[in-house]
Amino acid sequence: MALPKLLDQFQSTRLARWRKLTAEVIARSDAMSAWHDTELRNRGLELQWQAKSGSDLSKMLPEAFALIREAARRSLKMAHYPVQVMGAIAIFEGGMAEMQTGEGKTLTALMPAYLRSLPGRGAHVVTVNDYLAERDAALMKPAYESVGLSVGCILNPLSTDDRRAQYACDITYGTAKELGFDFLRDRLRIDAKKNAGGTEEPVQRGHYFALVDEADSVLIDDARTPLIIATEEPDRPSRLELFEWCAKTAPTLLLHQDFEFDPHKREATLTDEGCRKVVLLPKPGLVATIETEQIYRQIERALTALLGFLHDRDYVIHDGEIVIVDESTGRMMEGRKWQQGLHQAIEAKEHVEITARTLAAAQVTVQRFFRQYAFVGGMTGTAAAVRREVRKTYRMPVTVIPTHKPCIRQVLPTRVFATWDAKAAAIVEETEQMLDQGRAVLIGTPSIEASERLSRELQLRGHPHKVLNARFLKEEAEIVSKAGRARTITIATNMAGRGTDIILDQDVRQAGGLHVIATEIHSSARIDRQLVGRSARQGDPGSYRFYLSLEDELLRCLETEVVLRLRERAKSVGTEELPIEYTKTFHKAQRLLEKLGLRNRKMLLKLEDQRFKSHRRMGLDPFLELIDDHS
Repeated sequence: MALPKLLDQFQSTRLARWRKLTAEVIARSDAMSAWHDTELRNRGLELQWQAKSGSDLSKMLPEAFALIREAARRSLKMAHYPVQVMGAIAIFEGGMAEMQTGEGKTLTALMPAYLRSLPGRGAHVVTVNDYLAERDAALMKPAYESVGLSVGCILNPLSTDDRRAQYACDITYGTAKELGFDFLRDRLRIDAKKNAGGTEEPVQRGHYFALVDEADSVLIDDARTPLIIATEEPDRPSRLELFEWCAKTAPTLLLHQDFEFDPHKREATLTDEGCRKVVLLPKPGLVATIETEQIYRQIERALTALLGFLHDRDYVIHDGEIVIVDESTGRMMEGRKWQQGLHQAIEAKEHVEITARTLAAAQVTVQRFFRQYAFVGGMTGTAAAVRREVRKTYRMPVTVIPTHKPCIRQVLPTRVFATWDAKAAAIVEETEQMLDQGRAVLIGTPSIEASERLSRELQLRGHPHKVLNARFLKEEAEIVSKAGRARTITIATNMAGRGTDIILDQDVRQAGGLHVIATEIHSSARIDRQLVGRSARQGDPGSYRFYLSLEDELLRCLETEVVLRLRERAKSVGTEELPIEYTKTFHKAQRLLEKLGLRNRKMLLKLEDQRFKSHRRMGLDPFLELIDDHS
């Protein structure tokens, strides 16, 4: 039997078992509706005692799930649908549940987090950003507390003592970044206590269970970059002068003659001719004292900063500092820096204060961090596409959970244009048509720069609108709360993707719901699915359409000659709008980037496993005793 057919059969068998278990949970929960609040709480305390005494959690599942479902019905005015119970079972059993956007994953998480917390060893609910961690913890807290459990939330900034108190709670919400960095800081505390007379205790009390929301984003997309706690390396004046000289020199070098640039790896490499040119260039006094090989490497970083990293796409300048923007979420990653002199190369390019280089004091990859947990489960709206990678890396089976209501999302044909200007004009025109119908419009853009460029087009046409990107983080909740109102336009980066629930006014629902305009195809189809999934949630009406142009960022991953031929062919069409067949090139580029991403993640995982094993063999701590590139 073919593997896909075997997996489908296995999933069908699993779903059949879960349906039977779900029916039992709901029947028990309905029976508990007659209980007094005190009875519900007392039974919750009894279940805690049973779990701490060593009872099998799998056998406790029907009653525990029923209890927390009834608690949610009373305290949150929400009771789990059968499909949410099925998703909860999948997560509890160590799987990743694919639940379509709008199916209520936050409520689903309540059940497995509750059951896994009963032994008293702590359950961590991991979200993609602080906003969702704080929101979900506050939203679910009444249900947990009604059955005798405490809830914590890890946010930045929190003092060490406050963090320790939050981790001491039965259930703790936080981002993978916060939890991972606390893990590394604890390793440093343990090391200091062991070797340097330190007295500070760890803040975390172990790694028993992690429930990862938007699991493909956290476990796959974020796995490209390790979490690093760094110490500053005082920069010598010669090094600072080198950064500035390289930033001035890089724009004078010629592509293909002096250097080659790989857009896939975002990496520049000097040619022999380029090396000769750099050697012969006059250098200021301090730079002249630096080794030639070191100058070559920093020139290459300056070229990479110039061509591979763009302002308002990859980073923003915030309070005079370079702040990285997360590609998949559109959010600022404050406190994070690119390594090995790249961050300083970007600072020199943008003429901001050059910060000290950092040396890694502690490091862990996302994959390695989540392997510390005894049990891990996840949920997301977009897991099927990466099910093989998830199973191989985390040993988590992916199960697609049926929807509670049929999805009635309308898919409008993609439109392709020769130029960005023509595309923008068509987007504005369609937006106006939707406003005339009384609908709400969400326009998704790939970057801050793109969102603000489109904002200017709407301003010229006199259309009031809101922009949601990394610059407007404090206004996020307010912007999202109003995005479902009639004749409202919201332009957003990927910040409006995962976890964003746009509530529609009744008149918008009657007019056809939220219309999503995707202004580009992203580097991952999963990000596209998250965006269009903002419309037609939970049986609501809604629609979406993609608008593309031959000037889109995505096509930069293709060979220059391919793009030039495409543009030449487009001229023969005779109109700005191109035939639908042109979309094939965009999907080809997307698949190319997805394959590259998979290859890079596999390579990172392989190197990390090799490093981890070699450190263990030598008796070294693989999280702390690192080899850093000082060049």
